[in-house]
Amino acid sequence: MFLYDEKRVKNLRDKAVAPFICYDEFYLYFYRYLKSEKGSIESLFGNAWEYAFRNIHPSISKDELIVGKSDYRLTEDEQKEYDLYKDTIVKQYAYWEGQDSHMAVDFELVLNKGIDGILKDIDVYLQNADEEKRIFYKACKSALNGVLAFSETYSKEALRQMEEETDPARKKELLLISEITSRVPRFPARSFHEAVQCVHFISLALSYSPLRPYSMQQFQLGRPDRYLYPYFRRDIESGTLTTEMAQTLIDLLAIQINNRVPHGLSSGYMVGGYDKSGHLVSNELTHMFLQAIDDVHLVYPSVGLCYTPDTPESTLSLAMDILAKGRSHPAIFNDRVITEGLLSYGVNESEAHDYIHSTCVEITPIASSNVWVASPYTNMLALLLNRMDREYSSFDDLLSLVLSDLDASILKNFNEQNEYRKFRKIKCRHPLLSCFVNDCLKNGLDIECGGARYNWIMPSFVGMANLIDSLYAIKKVVFEKKLFTIAQIKNALDANFEGYEPLRQMLLNRIDKYGNDVDEVDEMFVSIVTHIVSECKKHTPILQNARLIPSVFCWVMHEQFGRNTQASPDGRKAGFPLGDGSGPCQGREKNGPTASILSSTKWKHTDLIGGVAVNMKFSKKTFTNQSSETVKHLIKTYIGRGGFEIQLNVVDRETLLRAQASPDEYNDLVVRIGGYSDYFVRISPEMQAEVIERTSHEV
Repeated sequence: MFLYDEKRVKNLRDKAVAPFICYDEFYLYFYRYLKSEKGSIESLFGNAWEYAFRNIHPSISKDELIVGKSDYRLTEDEQKEYDLYKDTIVKQYAYWEGQDSHMAVDFELVLNKGIDGILKDIDVYLQNADEEKRIFYKACKSALNGVLAFSETYSKEALRQMEEETDPARKKELLLISEITSRVPRFPARSFHEAVQCVHFISLALSYSPLRPYSMQQFQLGRPDRYLYPYFRRDIESGTLTTEMAQTLIDLLAIQINNRVPHGLSSGYMVGGYDKSGHLVSNELTHMFLQAIDDVHLVYPSVGLCYTPDTPESTLSLAMDILAKGRSHPAIFNDRVITEGLLSYGVNESEAHDYIHSTCVEITPIASSNVWVASPYTNMLALLLNRMDREYSSFDDLLSLVLSDLDASILKNFNEQNEYRKFRKIKCRHPLLSCFVNDCLKNGLDIECGGARYNWIMPSFVGMANLIDSLYAIKKVVFEKKLFTIAQIKNALDANFEGYEPLRQMLLNRIDKYGNDVDEVDEMFVSIVTHIVSECKKHTPILQNARLIPSVFCWVMHEQFGRNTQASPDGRKAGFPLGDGSGPCQGREKNGPTASILSSTKWKHTDLIGGVAVNMKFSKKTFTNQSSETVKHLIKTYIGRGGFEIQLNVVDRETLLRAQASPDEYNDLVVRIGGYSDYFVRISPEMQAEVIERTSHEV
């Protein structure tokens, strides 16, 4: 009987804490082809993808059973050649604006048909295609053939290593790797092992981004407890797979995510929720893919648990057990709210149950998305600070101008994103990705030209709580109590409160703040969010089936915006990060976690499919079995009140301070940031301070 291979997982896990990830070899060959050939943009890009895939080196490390990573270091001469291309070819063909890769592709398609089956589908489309579509289809075929050639290099590399290997057990493993990579992704997967390898290999192939070489790709694995389950059950019932072997393969898949996506980004999968037919997904793989979080305890995978009223208590309990260990995953997503939100934006019933948190909390439809998430981020606090240049006759006059500036900002950013779309429609093509996204092949249209089924743009509004707290403070001390003028407050802000500490303490500690279940403050948040949603609905992006859909999460932008934003009327000093999501600002929820949850759910979350992130931090030293039950009740309250997503940090302040002082001893300490997780010792000092400053609830 095969036992869980803890030693194998640990060996590969330890190497993946700080992996070397480099896609430059692929880019070198891609640009070399573009430099030497001429033709249409479709043909050039399709052939360049194939050429690069046929020439790059495979990489198989000791203990690996799921293979595929990019860690080749260019030689000195290759680096010189690549540097020349960066000054010429890259400038000609690469793009720098807009988003990509925040999606899950159609894994079921490649698992069921294999690339050979997709190539046959393309041949059918070619029979009745006009010349423009024929060029597109041929480019797709070239890119797919490149992936097949790349897979074959892995099969050959495994055989080469097998000939040199002296350990009989590893020889057998290498032979199996060779056999599997010779079959998938070319043919339909026949086993759980083949299916897992296929999913990883397609994700790796899509991670090469020659048109955006300095931006690593963040493709997600979608819903593996759905599309892998038939293979799992079949192999378990036939006796060719044990649950221990399956867990090992799942853990190795999780480790490989860390070998293809650098830290500071986000990639993972979701489990649970209702499927396309409206049936609850809760099976062995649901728990096993959750268990992988604890087994590998790395920054990836970024995991979302889609919670429903029917989710078994055992599933939520497992999630709580993992979080209690300080793993920072899974985040808990409200399946009902997200599905309702997708339906409201025109997604059909089946697809509304088939979504992914595309990196952090941004929701995109699986297999059909060309959605640009976080495009762009808006510094909400800056809108107010820019208007503190004079006195106003009333608070409503000030608020009216802030909202007017917000509307102008939304329009300006919308126009910019549309221009980026137009540029990429003319200059860019992605034939490989187009093969795995509905309805590109059906329409004979590249994803960059609008071939995808959904082409939304999702701007995100950062620092909402800072804006609300600042507006409320001004309303109270300037317009109601008349203790200060705007000019006097601005003088204090310009001085970063130097010499104005009593004023800062009053603004910070004696004025009610968002997150404490104070209706007057919270209703201001409701009003601003409602305004944003209404304004975004006025604008329609250029591609078909496109919408402007807002979000209120931040990734790392709360730290970047805060670093360049002066002190603010909420008592925040210059340079300190803005609020870390759509919950209260760091350290300001004085009335406990329940009050914080009540405040965070007084506004309608279904309209913000672009993403809502609520962070909560709990003291690890007080996180007992009883407190775990209390936190489960809080989560259920949040979900029941229409909350979109909630994410937990279970870590002690003392641990974070020790990690600051001795980073080498805490190199794998993972914390939740603003929708994603990162290694605490690798984030900036400002971000470390922000995480430490967050209120730590004791339950």
